[in-house]
Amino acid sequence: MLIVNADDWGATRETTDQILTCYRQGRVHSASAMVFMEDSERAAELALSSHLDAGLHLNVTEEFTARNAGVNLNTHHHRVASYLNSRRLNQVVYNPFLRTAFEYVIKAQLDEYLRLYGGQPTRIDGHRHYHLCMNILASSALPKKIQLRRNFTFAPGEKDLLNRFYRYLIDGWLCSRFRHTDYFFSLVPIEKHRIKRLISLSKSADVELMTHPGKKQEYQYLLSREWREALQDDAVKSHMGSNRVQ
Repeated sequence: MLIVNADDWGATRETTDQILTCYRQGRVHSASAMVFMEDSERAAELALSSHLDAGLHLNVTEEFTARNAGVNLNTHHHRVASYLNSRRLNQVVYNPFLRTAFEYVIKAQLDEYLRLYGGQPTRIDGHRHYHLCMNILASSALPKKIQLRRNFTFAPGEKDLLNRFYRYLIDGWLCSRFRHTDYFFSLVPIEKHRIKRLISLSKSADVELMTHPGKKQEYQYLLSREWREALQDDAVKSHMGSNRVQ
């Protein structure tokens, strides 16, 4: 089963509109919603009215652009973002001094999602994949057994051994606490043989394909005849209503 997900729903009006166009034309199956962003309110209304399945796109690194974020949230968020943005290595190190700030930021976004969408998210992923940083994975604020996006799937040789071993350990931790798909890939790089391989893989496993319709190259490809024909494969189905994700 292929799950085509569009990230950054609600980030800006243009991004929301381009994701909605892709969804209405059957080019993506679901989206990941950002809260406390400039188009979050309208995006939630559109998702509910169009029956778009929107998970939570947890944001711990990019400045909130909505007016309702509040001083306390912005203060905690700034501390978290400054820490993670200062060094890439910081995501793999647990910082006990920021435990409260991380939990405040996570809880605030879960509460805002509940307010906008009328229920808790059934799945969570992260802006720039920082939902996999140690302070978030170890946080008690994440609902247990929720579906959480896994690491990118790489074949042997695509990353060095230490990198792949670290990802293997994190995915093992995810498996013990959360649900996730069997494989996870990005739409980019857009290569015909690669796309064909991913679709073939989805015939026997659950494959999530991350897309960003807010980016010109991906938006154009998602609306292309080539992508439409790829999705016409009998094995490609929307994940709506599926319970196969482990």
